[in-house]
Amino acid sequence: MEETEKIKHKLPNQEIDYFKLAQILLSRWYWIAGSLLICMVFSNLYLWYTPKIYATYSTMKFEEKKSELPDLAGFSPVSDRASMSKIQSETIVLQSTPLLLNAIKQLDYRISFFVVGRVLSRTSELYPAKPLNVQLVKFDSLNFFHDLVTFNPVNKKSFNIIYKNGGKDIDQTCYYNVPFTIGPTSFSISYPGELPKTTSILFKLNAPEDFVGRVRGGFHTSEAAKNSNIISLQETDLNPQFAADILNAIMKEYLNYDRNQRTQSATQMIQFIDSQLDFLSKEVKGSENSITQYKQSKKILDVGTASEATASEAKELGSQMALLKIQAIALDQVKQEIIKGKDNLNLNFNLNGLSDSELATSITTLNGLIGEKSTLLKTYNLNSAPVQDIDQQILQIKNNALNIINAENKSIDSKIQYLNTQLVPVNQQMSQLPVAERDLLSLKRDYEINDKVYSFLSEKKLDAQITSAGIMPGATIIDLAQPNFGPVSPDVSGMHRTAIIFGLIIGLGSIILIRILNPFIYDKETVESLTSIPILGVIRKFPEEIDEYSTQILAISKPKSIFAESVRSVRTNLSFIASEKKVKVICITSEVAGEGKSFVAVNLASTLSLIDKKVVLIAADLRRSKIHKTFHVPNDVGLSNYLANQCEVGDIINHSSQKNLDFIISGPVPPNPSELLHSARMGQLIDELKQTYDFIMVDTAPIGLVSDAVPLIRTSDVNLFVIRSGKSKFYAATVPQRVAQEYNLDNTAIVLNAFEQDLLHSRYYTTKFSGDSYGAKHYYYSDYTGYESSGYYVDTEEKKWWNIRRWFTK
Repeated sequence: MEETEKIKHKLPNQEIDYFKLAQILLSRWYWIAGSLLICMVFSNLYLWYTPKIYATYSTMKFEEKKSELPDLAGFSPVSDRASMSKIQSETIVLQSTPLLLNAIKQLDYRISFFVVGRVLSRTSELYPAKPLNVQLVKFDSLNFFHDLVTFNPVNKKSFNIIYKNGGKDIDQTCYYNVPFTIGPTSFSISYPGELPKTTSILFKLNAPEDFVGRVRGGFHTSEAAKNSNIISLQETDLNPQFAADILNAIMKEYLNYDRNQRTQSATQMIQFIDSQLDFLSKEVKGSENSITQYKQSKKILDVGTASEATASEAKELGSQMALLKIQAIALDQVKQEIIKGKDNLNLNFNLNGLSDSELATSITTLNGLIGEKSTLLKTYNLNSAPVQDIDQQILQIKNNALNIINAENKSIDSKIQYLNTQLVPVNQQMSQLPVAERDLLSLKRDYEINDKVYSFLSEKKLDAQITSAGIMPGATIIDLAQPNFGPVSPDVSGMHRTAIIFGLIIGLGSIILIRILNPFIYDKETVESLTSIPILGVIRKFPEEIDEYSTQILAISKPKSIFAESVRSVRTNLSFIASEKKVKVICITSEVAGEGKSFVAVNLASTLSLIDKKVVLIAADLRRSKIHKTFHVPNDVGLSNYLANQCEVGDIINHSSQKNLDFIISGPVPPNPSELLHSARMGQLIDELKQTYDFIMVDTAPIGLVSDAVPLIRTSDVNLFVIRSGKSKFYAATVPQRVAQEYNLDNTAIVLNAFEQDLLHSRYYTTKFSGDSYGAKHYYYSDYTGYESSGYYVDTEEKKWWNIRRWFTK
């Protein structure tokens, strides 16, 4: 029994109808079209008002170029800046302010010209065009007029200029080729030729610093390929020609900067050698003069062969000692630079292997760490862990370099001491020579030592100069930047694509949102998904405006309408309920007022009378019945009078103009309507009416508001629960099943009233009745959707050819 009851109340199976789902989405196609149109309009306005940004590209290759000249000279520079540079650090160099300023100075930056757009009133830069020949008569690069000046031609002799001074607009008339002054700056403008009088040209004086932020903001770099030495450079700007010119200028300025950095070692070497040569030059000249004067005073022509051999040995030892002293001076200079924390250190020269290769490696590493620290400081502060770690490495390398220098100085001192010991016997030999010859040898020895060192340093200076001339930049320009007149922003196609996507989302989202927020029942599939009570039929909504009290009785007055046919369909299915009963008592109710139960009762009773059945319609809603207004009779004597024993049955039965159709009005509103309907006289009335009529149609009060209808529902043969499309909420569909379960009724059916297909709110499921999946009774009925133009029905709604929406409701 329980299993049978479970099957009885099981909901039918429903499957998704994809065709109907598409119809639902297309039912409000004009919402989607409207949202698409609005989004496209907004996207076009955005594209119209947003300034276009252009991008230009170039590529550079970082490499180590070596000239053949240093190889010919047999000179190898110790410092190698490019070998320790990385793309990241070089990018910072490319964006440095000094380099950008030098690049800007390569352009014609001093005066910028602009034109005002007619539609948007937006100024556009005319670079590189110069529509006016503006001469600077008086100009101070540190103090000049910075604001925009507007030029408006008047005639061939004069023009107007407009500018702001102290927040006020100054309008001044000037003449061509005649100087005029604005603030601290004086100008002169030549006649530019015929210009439309409506043309307004703006110009502005600039300093190189004015462009730094603009250039740096649009400058971007990236690796052309991962782990490659090729870098891709990009410059974005509102002016495509300016972007190309400044990018090319940056690359050329970088090459100059890089070459200067690479020649710094050779330059320092030349400066150091020059300082030594200046001293030695004076010493050589002094020694030469001393020899000449001594020979003249002592009347000595030259020394002997033995004395010459001794002097040659002394000269060689003295030369070695002089070179060692110069090396010591160079090492002391590097030591002082390390102690002072100077960046980009260099060993000045390599004197025949006297400089330590380990020291050169330490200095190269130190320079690399200092450059890496500069890179980190762009991102981190001095107290951050990465910067502190590299500071520790720098300190360690500095200590190591100082230790090497100290060790090298000790080695030089040892070598000088050794050479001094070697020089002692030589000096003893020279002391045995005659005094005049000995003094001459001493003078010649000093002269030859200085001359030899001078010649050696001169040779090294020449090598350094050859090296400096042969050093080439460590980068090569692969592709120069070319103006790209196709804007990269805003993205036109991307903006339109986004507008279409948002338009579809808004349109479809509106449809989905309206469906989600909808609390009302609109179609039979929704009812079938909420209850297992069968639907007896669907009554179509009449296309025209109807009066409040249904005085026309449309089922009779419009017999060829779809509405009348849908009522007749309910009448047909009604014959299958309680078919064993010769006289049927039909109770009609609803959840709340306004769902059309009286309207359904009147029209259904009228159609039953047309098939030669005697029908009586009872207005059992004793609180607010309208049946008397439908039939145009006063509500003086009716059901309430009968139930209160104030009259008999014959006194309350009224005859309508329709054959076989009688009605009983509700009568005056009693103080106790529920008690009257529960009285025995109500049952007596029904029994007495059964003697005369085939159908007793009882129009009751809404069961969801009052309990007046309960006794009538329990004693009726058929209970019809009216649900109004677009009016009844989802909860209303569950009421008849709860009532049927509570009072153990099996004669309840639902009538869907005022149905008009609205795909927006219709359910996209199709009900499948098969096997035991649907235990309750079900009846054949149609909602007549799509049959309006079949020719079988005559409605007053005129279908226009331009009514596109009708194609989606069929």
